[in-house]
Amino acid sequence: MSTTGTSSKLTPQSRERSLEVLRGSAQGDPLDVLVIGGGVTGAGIALDAVTRGLTTAIVESQDWASGTSSRSSKLVHGGLRYLQMLDFHLVHEALTERDLLINKLAPHLVRPVSFLYPLEHRVWERGYVGAGVMLYDTLASLAPGKRALPFHKHVTRKGMERLFPDLRHDAAVGAIRYWDGTVDDARLVSTLIRTAASYGAQAASRTQVVELTKDAGGRVDGAVLTDLETGETFPVKARNVINATGVWTEETESLAGGTGGLQVLASKGVHIVVPRDRIKGKAGLILQTEKSVLFVIPWSRYWVIGTTDTPWTQELQHPVATAADIDYILAHANAVLADPLTRDDIIGTWAGLRPLLQPGTKEGTSSAKVSREHTVASPVPGLTVIAGGKLTTYRVMAEDAVDFALGEGAKARPSITANVPLLGAVGLEVQRNWGRRHAATYGWTPALVDHLLHRYGSLVTDIVTLCQDDPSMAKPLEHAPAYLRAEIAYAVSHEGVLHLEDILLHRTRLNYEVSDRGLAALEEISQIAAAGLGWDEETRLAEVAAYTSRANAEAAAEEQPDDASAEVVRLAAHDVSPLADLSTTS
Repeated sequence: MSTTGTSSKLTPQSRERSLEVLRGSAQGDPLDVLVIGGGVTGAGIALDAVTRGLTTAIVESQDWASGTSSRSSKLVHGGLRYLQMLDFHLVHEALTERDLLINKLAPHLVRPVSFLYPLEHRVWERGYVGAGVMLYDTLASLAPGKRALPFHKHVTRKGMERLFPDLRHDAAVGAIRYWDGTVDDARLVSTLIRTAASYGAQAASRTQVVELTKDAGGRVDGAVLTDLETGETFPVKARNVINATGVWTEETESLAGGTGGLQVLASKGVHIVVPRDRIKGKAGLILQTEKSVLFVIPWSRYWVIGTTDTPWTQELQHPVATAADIDYILAHANAVLADPLTRDDIIGTWAGLRPLLQPGTKEGTSSAKVSREHTVASPVPGLTVIAGGKLTTYRVMAEDAVDFALGEGAKARPSITANVPLLGAVGLEVQRNWGRRHAATYGWTPALVDHLLHRYGSLVTDIVTLCQDDPSMAKPLEHAPAYLRAEIAYAVSHEGVLHLEDILLHRTRLNYEVSDRGLAALEEISQIAAAGLGWDEETRLAEVAAYTSRANAEAAAEEQPDDASAEVVRLAAHDVSPLADLSTTS
């Protein structure tokens, strides 16, 4: 497969071309690698495989990053808490990946952020915590290349009050300030997918695996796919199939039959969003609670506060925040805030499911490679499964998964992704220098230029081109002025949008960064999407109705006391691409 001139654009047309290649694999030469799951792990695997020169396809049953990978704490970090477990290797690995992302792979997407670790005891705690953070910084310094972030600093009570005026004066005697990174998780995933596509990977969202097929010897040799947009079902053949479906791991494993595989439990994590001017602070906070770590994270025009950590036993597709979750976060944040938050301050929430890997593997699973954070195993020949892990180490997980799938063949095709910048990284400094000129041309504020560079990096030239071709594209959305009209058009023309919810949930963050979940902007956004996707008026109105129903159901679920009642309310809104029923499969 030639990759010369391959476009990074994801469109309905590119999706159909990828589906055509997938159909063709059953008649001709099988794919080298079929990746199931379009979160950060699957996207990373697709990029790892295709850059090794392997014919690669990735499928996702819903939108890219529609699950855990758009609902994280949006941090790229080493995992300070793992030092308490003395897992120095894991922390060093994560810090190495953090610095690699900031320095080389995605400097536009991953940005430094500082946190204050408040201290309640004047002497022993400063020494104890200070030693831990010093070790954290030392492990980061061992990473190859230049150091990405500053060393930590000890902060006095007065210094703490300057950095975070809204911290209660009696809440701490001082603090330690250290640095990690933040990232728009969904944009990281879509950028990984587009980067993989630019090297020749086939990518098809809203495409569900409904069966894993085997050859006469019992080896998995492909899958049966259902195009959820049309209902068409067809086979695909691949020499290696990699399952990277997170909390859906066991459901996907079961499609191959047998009883082997990895065991994954889902844990729900909830975050709330409040306006930036509601809390006076220049740095974030990290707080220990009885159940989890609570972060107060400065993020763009607002603060993100979370998270919770509770077992989830409901359906896996639509976790939601409940009244109890929100009250828990408010209570712990208010314990240290001088001006307590109320529910009226909250402009958005999200809930995600962590795939918690359980110890050991199911009987019959062969040769598992295990780290504390993730495991790669083969429950059936030809099928590789990876589970666990975290967003920061997606590249290491991807490398491990492809190495495992290739076996001895991996030596001849080693991973090169440590040297493959993501789209938008190369030329970033050039476009930063051009930012002032763009601002003058279109009347953009410095904050808006920074917003564009953070989202697109050097690909901001694509946004400028849209504005040159149609000056109306340079204007902000009337009811969501943080975004340009061009960004909606670009999501449609380059970023794989198939439905209105893809824009509101994953290409922008309007679902949780404005108090009405983006409903006021829906008319304008839907008109731009309709023009780009060729929707007729009936289709446009149906898309508006579907997103409105979803937004209202999510809002109503937040008023419910527990997961079970919240699920009933949330599921009242129908999905735009319902999953195929697998209850009779395998």
